[in-house]
This record gives sequence, structure tokens and C-alpha cells, in this order.
Amino acid sequence: MTQPENPVLQFLLTRRSRPAKLLRAPGPDRAALEQMLQAAARVPDHGKLEPWRFIVLDQPAGARVAGQITDYAAAHGLEGEKPARAFADSPVCVAVIASPKPSEKIPQLEQTLSVGAVCLGLVNAALATGWGANWLTGWPAHDAALMAQVLGLAPHEWVAGFIHIGTADTAPPDRPRPDMGAITEWVHA
Repeated sequence: MTQPENPVLQFLLTRRSRPAKLLRAPGPDRAALEQMLQAAARVPDHGKLEPWRFIVLDQPAGARVAGQITDYAAAHGLEGEKPARAFADSPVCVAVIASPKPSEKIPQLEQTLSVGAVCLGLVNAALATGWGANWLTGWPAHDAALMAQVLGLAPHEWVAGFIHIGTADTAPPDRPRPDMGAITEWVHA
């Protein structure tokens, strides 16, 4: 039986990420983050492989990462200011690391989809508890050498997302949403 006014469904229908550049201190404390991470890990995970892990960066660690990104970008002729700024300014950043596990039964694609669900689950958990949150990647996430150096990733691991969490007083205007009629096909027997 459906509820006429379901607060969880209402949250999902109106959720809105907060741009990382609008996040400010304070960020959530460790207990709040642990609860968010626990909620984020409640995703489909075929085979119970847990093909992800978390690296939580507080503000000083984020500032260190920002400096490393800036230095790496300068040494390699890359644009470093914009991606570094998100780390420098973020009260908390959780790097969601895809860490696929060998499995004869569970394809890597299913593990990757599970990791993406973790990222969205973490953003939603932060938003649901009153924090601002934003899921970013950018070239630093896709540079294996940089991520091995900065976050200690193993060769088979990669960054699925940097989830920036902090205080956000305002939300930007809502963006256009998909035309459900254009992307939905109803099949009847």
C-alpha cells in the first residue's frame, strides 16, 4: 500500500546537490560521517564483494591534496587551479574508491554500477541529514599516477567520485529535468 505523502519519496523527487564552491565550514563530524558512510554502503552488492572503499579527507588533508594537484598539474602542463580549489575549500571530502574484486560470478560492470550507487547514496545521505554535498570527478580522478601518489591507490583501483560535504546556506535554482515521456518506454503483454 502506498502512502499519499511519503517523506522519503518527496526528498528523492526534490533533492538537489549543492555546488562544491558554495560549501563552507563547518562540515560533519566523524560520528555523522560514519552514519553517512554506513547509509551509502547499503547498495546492491551482488556477491557481497564490497567493491569500494572510502578515503575521508578533512580540511587540512584536502588542502594538502590541493597542493599536490597544483604541483602535479604544473609539472605536467595541466590546468590545476579549478580542481585543486574544490579540495582546498571543502570542509570534508570523501573519495569513493572503486576497488573491484576478482569474481567468476560477478562481472566488473556490476561492481562498477554498485560503486556509482555508493556515490549517490553518500550524496543523498549528506543531503538528507541537512548538509550540502556534491559529487565531482575531473581529470585528477582519472589520472592513475596522481591518485596512486596522492591517495595511495592500487593499480586496479580508481576514483568513482569525490563527494564534497559541508554547510550550504543556499541552493542554486533547479536545473531542467529529463522529459520522462522521451526516455520511457512502456511495454505491455
